[in-house]
Amino acid sequence: MYSDQDLFHYSLLTLYLITPPTILSLLFLTAPYGKHHRPGWGPAIPPPLAWFLMESPTIWLPLLLFPHGSNRRNPRALILISPFLLHYLHRTLIYPLRLLLKISGDKTKKPGFPASVAAMAFVFNLLNGYLQGRWVSEYADLDGDRRFWWRMGGGAAVFGIGAAANIWADNVLLGLKERGGGYKVPRGGLFEWVSCPNYFGEIVEWLGWAFMTWSWAGLGFFVYTCANLVPRAWANHRWYLEKFGEDYPKNRKVVIPFVY
Repeated sequence: MYSDQDLFHYSLLTLYLITPPTILSLLFLTAPYGKHHRPGWGPAIPPPLAWFLMESPTIWLPLLLFPHGSNRRNPRALILISPFLLHYLHRTLIYPLRLLLKISGDKTKKPGFPASVAAMAFVFNLLNGYLQGRWVSEYADLDGDRRFWWRMGGGAAVFGIGAAANIWADNVLLGLKERGGGYKVPRGGLFEWVSCPNYFGEIVEWLGWAFMTWSWAGLGFFVYTCANLVPRAWANHRWYLEKFGEDYPKNRKVVIPFVY
């Protein structure tokens, strides 16, 4: 019978093993939601419900695990897990609610979110919610880490910058949707540098998280985030170029300012 430590190690191995196929598949196949929606992926559900359901394991699973970990009473563990939970509190509750309010005020018919894609995201978030929550609550040697506060401070600063960029970009995109009239070229701020500053912000967030946790679990999540979001950003960038043609700024990078 497997121990909890075995489960954690095999789950961590799974995270690293699914990363190469994820990036390879997304280089050739764009996930069919949002501006890339297309038929053939089975039944669809309302996007706000999809975001709530598929992101929710990252909230309730760490909260269920935490009381059973050896670090459950350690203030360092509570501080460390807080940025992770705050990000997903926004992604699970606040963002879907804003999306719901936008949709309720828009009389045009909008495509749903494929339930199959939401189910795959739900399974990944189960895996990742377990890994990050269990690492912090059980396996992290927080008291023996002399550099904890240095890494926490530096990583939290990086995480905060990424979160600000991510939320700001989401607000800009939601604002464009609220105006109606179809897709428009987003402008201002980081949108003058890259096509997908929301993805750039999220990548920066999980880079900060990897630094804060200083763990294979945190690093694996950062690497997987890049594997998932960089191909998606390229697909969005190409879509913008095809849709807007000469009206789309040619100097914009895809997702990382001045680099790619």
